[in-house]
Amino acid sequence: MNLVLFALGVLLLILIWIMLHDTTHFETTEYSVTDPRIKKSCRAVVLADLHNQRYGRDNALLLEAIRKGKPDFVLIAGDMLTASPGKEFQPAIDLLGELAKSYPIYYGVGNHEYRLWLYRETYGDMGKRYEEALEGIGVREMKNETLLLEDYGIAVTGSQIHQRYYRRRRPVAMKETYLPRILGRPDPETFTILLAHHPDYFPQYAAWGADLTLSGHVHGGVVRVPFWNKGVISPAVKFFPEYDGGLFEKNGNYMLLSRGLGCHTIPVRLFNPGDLLFLEFCPGEKKEIKKKERQRKE
Repeated sequence: MNLVLFALGVLLLILIWIMLHDTTHFETTEYSVTDPRIKKSCRAVVLADLHNQRYGRDNALLLEAIRKGKPDFVLIAGDMLTASPGKEFQPAIDLLGELAKSYPIYYGVGNHEYRLWLYRETYGDMGKRYEEALEGIGVREMKNETLLLEDYGIAVTGSQIHQRYYRRRRPVAMKETYLPRILGRPDPETFTILLAHHPDYFPQYAAWGADLTLSGHVHGGVVRVPFWNKGVISPAVKFFPEYDGGLFEKNGNYMLLSRGLGCHTIPVRLFNPGDLLFLEFCPGEKKEIKKKERQRKE
């Protein structure tokens, strides 16, 4: 019995160490994207679910990793801050302010940014102050709008779906007419990136015409099962969600789901360090997205 208790104690200490490590570290993964409509090679970094996390003083470690990756622009898949009354958002502004000095930023909103405006009786003027802070550093949230990166042959669409689609336990079906109504139709002659925070509606995003959807929200399932590499729980309180992190494909269109960089309600990560993604876009004979190299831990 003593031996069993000792073994359990050692196992618990190991799990605590891994949890502390994964909650304060991130890894970098690269994907290559080819498509005949892409006119010119370029690189992008993808950020999602920072939730005010700091990696080193003033996010120096995260900034260093981003600069080392030499992106041409920044793509954000939502939730850079945490919507909580009285909660600071300065870490997000400080990071974005540094990045905005060197790169264009295309900011797709998540449910936390959306919440600030939706429930003003709870959050007061936090949404207004955050938007003003973004404007002060030259960054603007993309709320159901599209920007054309003409030199690259790429369009970036930022979506803000209704709060009802974030309902827990009982998901709301999304009609096929919803996305065309709020986003319009994508140009089939242009490679379209959709910044859509909630990954559960990937089939609808793909049907709309998003060549590549960038999502977050699930935080990799918080805890990932070793060897199986599956996330345990989603924000919708769904166990072992289908979309938990990584690359997915449907009818020739793709979704890259970030495991996120921070955490909030459950303030831990286990077997699930933060996720910093780089995309390398290149002209090619066919549309194809694949992991480019092994992950680098930071």
